[in-house]
Amino acid sequence: MNLNQIPRKEYPRPHFDRGDWLNLNGEWNFSFDEANIGEKEKWYESGNLEKKIIVPFTYETIASGIGEEKFCPNIWYSKRAAVPKEYGDKQVVLHFQAADYITKVWVNGKFVGKHQGGQVAFSFNITTFIDENREFTIVVKNEDSLSCHQPRGKQRWMDQNFGCWYVQTTGIWQTVWLEFLNESHLDSVKITPDIDTESVEFSFNFAEEIDFNENLTLKTEITFDQLSIKSFSTDVNRQKYTTRVNISSNRFDWNVKMWSPQHPNLYDVVFTLYRNGEILDRVASYFGMRKISIDHGNVLLNNIPIYQRLLLDQGYWKESHLTPPSEEAILQDIDKTMEMGFNGVRKHMKVEDQRYLYWADKKGLLVWSEMAATFEFSDEAVQNFTEEWMEIVKQQYNHPSIITWTPFNESWGVKNIYTDVKQQKFTEGIYNITKAFDSMRPVIVNDGWEHTVSDILTLHDYVESGAEFSERYKDQENIVGNKIAFNKHKHAMAQGYEYKGQPIIISEYGGIAFCSEEGWGYGNQVKNEEEFLKRFESVTQAIKDIDYISGFCYTQITDVQQEVNGLLTEDRQPKIELKKIREITLK
Repeated sequence: MNLNQIPRKEYPRPHFDRGDWLNLNGEWNFSFDEANIGEKEKWYESGNLEKKIIVPFTYETIASGIGEEKFCPNIWYSKRAAVPKEYGDKQVVLHFQAADYITKVWVNGKFVGKHQGGQVAFSFNITTFIDENREFTIVVKNEDSLSCHQPRGKQRWMDQNFGCWYVQTTGIWQTVWLEFLNESHLDSVKITPDIDTESVEFSFNFAEEIDFNENLTLKTEITFDQLSIKSFSTDVNRQKYTTRVNISSNRFDWNVKMWSPQHPNLYDVVFTLYRNGEILDRVASYFGMRKISIDHGNVLLNNIPIYQRLLLDQGYWKESHLTPPSEEAILQDIDKTMEMGFNGVRKHMKVEDQRYLYWADKKGLLVWSEMAATFEFSDEAVQNFTEEWMEIVKQQYNHPSIITWTPFNESWGVKNIYTDVKQQKFTEGIYNITKAFDSMRPVIVNDGWEHTVSDILTLHDYVESGAEFSERYKDQENIVGNKIAFNKHKHAMAQGYEYKGQPIIISEYGGIAFCSEEGWGYGNQVKNEEEFLKRFESVTQAIKDIDYISGFCYTQITDVQQEVNGLLTEDRQPKIELKKIREITLK
């Protein structure tokens, strides 16, 4: 990659869009600090680091310009920046869309702050650290570890890849950017649609620095396809408030334009904060009018049962690992997913880039949002997981494409959940706190097997034969009643918990690899396309033929490093004609 090229130029947070911003991606100075001497030697004072790196790609990736896969627990970045003249009197906020795992920041040699958590966006107001000439040096130290008590997902904690664990992600791995604001500004908006009352609820949160002695008014303008739907203004005299507005319009059939995979209708909304008629802040956003609910063993979308045809998607790229290399790469993955007949993805062990979610919203792709797992159970792991998970739910809440929260997978981090009451209560706690913040979406605990409380019962089974699958699942009571280990090694429910009529989805199956490839897949590898299609159709059709199963998720969209069971290669080349996959998926 050209060191002067700026990657990922697009605005990183499209559901809360402001025009006054500056992208800091591109070339930064960089150094490894294996001996952890940087703070003692005050590297943050000069920012003179020996190497170069391309942000937002981690040093382990080819796209970063370094490509060193050996783990280093402490790394440093630095970059000179300046506030554009037109923003000379504004507050300056430094944003990180994600950096793994602990981030420390200095500006002009002074410590700004610290953040812990590798999956979420965070920011620092750096206004008071900037010189009068409005130029400054940003220095970042990232501290990571191989601890299994921190959320790490599919990142390995050994020297080499193993099983389904891949090269680790260390440091900045999503966009870094500056935003320029007045002291009085909007901090966040939680948007909750309600199709049954044809209304939408806005929960506004204003900046802590806001001056309520000013004559402040917030105007909210809702449009659809540039057609004005609703406009209203509210006097701002407290930091938080909630309002609900009916958006029905006789200009549309059924009064409201619903969001669905077939019709991914989105309403645009602009929030403008005024002081005596002067604009202080303007934020563009959007929302989808859709409802997710459960009734009589079915998942309902907009009160209608929906059969979910999902594709497992780990969001890895050969040259850039967890970081999408470009917006075009994001669109390619979504388009190919839909071309193969799938109507959604299970984002596995990864909190996905906001631009991916934006395009899923725009194109009508259903998304299950999952958490990166810890791999040990302890007080430390519980705290790390809980704090980061709830920030994820908060940050992703407004995306209509997200229809399911999946905080736990296959007992990772809660390996004794089948019998251990403490681990069971932990998952119950995550379920309940998630539902307290978001009562709309189903929450799955624990995806694949050994469920405690869960809105959907999800089962993982890599059986290779449709006939064997049909025989195994012909008696629903054997499975949901814990009478058998349904996939020959795990039960559906943890001890002490009962099936309560939830929808049942086979949320992992398939994983077929070709024997000509180096790496592994699930079960026996196939010799050619004909063998692949025969096996894929056999099991997929067997799943669809069982009436109490309401969806499936095939493993997986692409190869990932040593795991070569993708429908596409790591380079996104199809292994089988996509139309043949589509014919079976939609049959």
